[in-house]
Amino acid sequence: MASDRKSPAGNRIPIRFEGEDQFDEESAEPILTVVEDDVVDETQADAQAGTDDPKGGPAVAELVAARSELKRLQNALAESQEAVLRRQADFENYRKRVERERGETYNRIVGDVAKKLLPVVDNLSRALDAERSLQTSESEEFRHFLHGVELINKQLADVLEAFGVAPIAAVGEPFDPHLHEAVVTEPSDEHDPDTVIEELARGYRIGDRLLRPSMVKVAAHKDG
Repeated sequence: MASDRKSPAGNRIPIRFEGEDQFDEESAEPILTVVEDDVVDETQADAQAGTDDPKGGPAVAELVAARSELKRLQNALAESQEAVLRRQADFENYRKRVERERGETYNRIVGDVAKKLLPVVDNLSRALDAERSLQTSESEEFRHFLHGVELINKQLADVLEAFGVAPIAAVGEPFDPHLHEAVVTEPSDEHDPDTVIEELARGYRIGDRLLRPSMVKVAAHKDG
């Protein structure tokens, strides 16, 4: 009966899973290790399924579309910035042109008015030069009157200067045919040749525009 309860050792095939002790305590025989292939197959299948996830396709397509849209927006921004710079340059050129034309128009109008006033200035200057030589013999009232005329002449000169009309330097300057008109020449030992020694009529200009050249006397070589 005891033999019926115990199976012969040769008829038993102990089975243990991987990770358990490798020997049976009773028989001390090696244990046949059985690895479940189903578990390995399921793990590999899950890993492969993760790489072949059908959701990866739309995500990549969405990323590519986003990058393409970003590139398009960057190009549009660069074009807009370039257009703004061109507009700014065009506006700056327009502003400079308007200012230049405005200045030229202003100088032309003021110059035309000043040309008509210059003979008046000349006559006042000549009258004052003539009266200064006689004022010592004139009465006190006449000298006050002459002083008043001098103030008027100065005031007129200040008005012309305020409009940008400036007299041309002449006496002591080298003769410049662009600014001076030689009315007469005079041999001189005191001055270098081609030097203005006397101003007969004052010249004026406004900015770079010549209103009237100075009428001058010029020193010349003195014959031996």
